[in-house]
Amino acid sequence: MRSRTEHGRGPYGGRPASVAAACLAAGLGMVVQGVVSAPQPPPQPRPRPALTADPPQESAAAVRPLGRSRPVRVRVKRLGITAAVRPVGLNADGTVEVPGLRQAGDVGWYEAGAAPGQAGPAVVLGHADSAALPGGRAAFYALGAVREGDRVEVDRADGSTARFAVDAVTVVAKSRFPTRAVYGPTDTAQLRLITCGGAYSGASGYRANVIVYAHFTGSGPTEPSPPARAGR
Repeated sequence: MRSRTEHGRGPYGGRPASVAAACLAAGLGMVVQGVVSAPQPPPQPRPRPALTADPPQESAAAVRPLGRSRPVRVRVKRLGITAAVRPVGLNADGTVEVPGLRQAGDVGWYEAGAAPGQAGPAVVLGHADSAALPGGRAAFYALGAVREGDRVEVDRADGSTARFAVDAVTVVAKSRFPTRAVYGPTDTAQLRLITCGGAYSGASGYRANVIVYAHFTGSGPTEPSPPARAGR
């Protein structure tokens, strides 16, 4: 099956544009694309209405946010997702940079926003697929299989790991991207994970985005990575 990854995101007039927003009526967004031959398309969450405001945050209210520190790795252990995090900023046209397709095993953190664990929404964006990677599978290939209650861990440069619990997973048409729900200010520490999803068209790419909303549940020291096994 052939598929293509597209991402376009960023502020416009001071507000972030939609993610993977190719050909928006307002002319916003930038397309980054690559054709792949993947054995299977990325998994998709069960369709549900897009959130127009922040998901419930009661369980996060009692957890004190962390200070600012750059994220270096994101993990969703149940799905086998482990990806290095690259800070990304803005392109000249006001869209947010994303890792290139040859670096699509990594994800991008929008560094102008909150850091994971810091008060506010931390936004992490990744490709679902890339022709430059084995099997065409990029960092967030499995993101559509996330469930409510799943745990997300983000290792930070200060040696701490910020832990999050998933509140909601949505599939949103690019033309109806919920800017406020994703980028709007919050009093508590929140995390948004975003990739492409929905139906695929050879002419326009993916028609939607998968958006994961999660809240901060606490932190601890980063566990050391297991040593690599010697080859036989």
